Amino acid sequence: MSRKRKSHDHDEEHIDESWLIPYADLLTLLLALFIVLYSMNSVDVKKFEEMSQAFSLALNNGSNVLDLPSVVKRDEELEQDIENDDAKIDSQKEAESDTSLEELIKQEEAELEDLKKKVDDYIDKHGLTTELETQLNVNQLLITISDNALFAPAQATIKPESRELAIAIGQMLQEYPSYNVVVAGHTDNTPINNANFHSNWDLSSIRASRFLEVMLENKKLDPTHFSAKGYGENHPIADNKTVAGKAKNRRVEVSIIHTYVDTAQAQQLQVNK
Repeated sequence: MSRKRKSHDHDEEHIDESWLIPYADLLTLLLALFIVLYSMNSVDVKKFEEMSQAFSLALNNGSNVLDLPSVVKRDEELEQDIENDDAKIDSQKEAESDTSLEELIKQEEAELEDLKKKVDDYIDKHGLTTELETQLNVNQLLITISDNALFAPAQATIKPESRELAIAIGQMLQEYPSYNVVVAGHTDNTPINNANFHSNWDLSSIRASRFLEVMLENKKLDPTHFSAKGYGENHPIADNKTVAGKAKNRRVEVSIIHTYVDTAQAQQLQVNK
C-alpha cells in the first residue's frame, strides 16, 4: 500500500511542460512580426529580400512570410512615394532658386542703375558728354571713353589731366566690391608699327592696362575682380572709312559685369544685335 502511494507522489513532481512548445512558437512569430514591421519602414529592396531569405526556414516549415505579395507591394509603394516626395522637394527648391535669382537680378539692376547715375552726374559736372557715355543692359554697365580724353595720338601714357577720371571711376566702384570689371582697349584700323608698339593689338592692350593701373591705385579695390584686354581694330562700333568713325572706334571701355543674368533677356539681346 505504501509503495503505490510513493509512486503516485513521484509522478506528481513532474509538471507538464508541453506548453513550452507553443509558447516558443509564439515568441518566434512575434519576432518575425517585428522584423516585418521594421522591414516595411525601409525602401532598400535588396536588404528586404536578404532578410526574407534569412527567416524563410524558421517560419511555417520553410515558407517565407516576408514574400507575401502585400508586403512587397507595400515596399514598392513606399519607394514610389519617396521618389514622388523627392520630385516635389526638387521642384520646390527649383522654384525657390528661381525666386532667389530674380531677387538677386533686381538687386543688381538697382545697384548698377545707381552707379550709372553717379557716372552720368560726373560726366555732366565735368563737361565730358562728348567724350564719355554709359550704357546699361542685362549683361553689363558699359562706360565708353574716347581715346582723346585719355591719350595723345599713338601713345599709351594717360594724360595727367585725365588721371582724375580713372581715379573717380575707381572711387565709385569701391562702393560695389562684388562686381567683376573688365577694361578693354580698342583702336581704329590704321596700322601701327613703331619702336613702342608692334600692332594695334599691342597699343590697345597697353592702353587698357595703363588705365586699369591708375584705377587700382585705389587700395580699397580688390585686384582679383579686375582685368584688362586689348582688341585692336577688331570690334569697331563705327565705320572706319570716315574720320568720325575712326575717332569713335578709338576708345577704352570699362565693363562692370552682371554676376546674375536673366538668360532669356541676354539671348534676346544677342538676337537683336
